[in-house]
Parts: sequence; C-alpha cells; structure tokens
Amino acid sequence: MSRRPNFGGMGGMNMQQMMKQAKKLQAQMQEEQQNITAQEFTGKSADDMVIATFSGNRKLKELKIDKEAIDPDDPDMLQDLVIDAVNKGLSSIDEATQASLGKYTKGLM
Repeated sequence: MSRRPNFGGMGGMNMQQMMKQAKKLQAQMQEEQQNITAQEFTGKSADDMVIATFSGNRKLKELKIDKEAIDPDDPDMLQDLVIDAVNKGLSSIDEATQASLGKYTKGLM
C-alpha cells in the first residue's frame, strides 16, 4: 500500500494550486519588466549641460551635450558631466526596477 506524503504545512494548498499561483506570479513579473523596458529614463548633469536618455533595458538612446559644456581647454569637465548624467540615468532605471519588481523578491534574500 503506497501512502502519499502529507503536505499539511502548506495551508491546504495542493501542488497544482501552487504551480498555478507561481505561473501567475511569473506572468505578472514579466509584464512589469516589459513596462519598465518600454519606458524612457533620463539622467541630467549639473545645470542640465549633459542629458542622457536610456530605454528601460539600459540602452543609451540619446546623449545631448550643451555647447557650453564643451571647453577645449577642460576636457575633464565634459567627461565628468557625461559620467554624471549616465550614472543618474542608470540609477533611475534601477530605482524603477526595484520599486516595480522588489515587491516580488522582498524577503527572498
């Protein structure tokens, strides 16, 4: 006589219900990730001298450089402005991703 294991600790949820819930959760996460990917994120340096625009999948779409930022005698300033704008744009993607998907991963790590 074979006995089925008792999974009573799962609040009465059987394996089929758990799989159904997991698939639903996965679909919700994919939809939220697609929403993030479809958005644009912008990072701006001081005085908006450099503006970097990214897609939600972290691809640089546009880089605007104000002519005032271009000083042939100080190329380091332009480099710093570009780095600042790019890092702010990427950070805004990370923040949106955490805000959107963090609710699914909270407590898992």
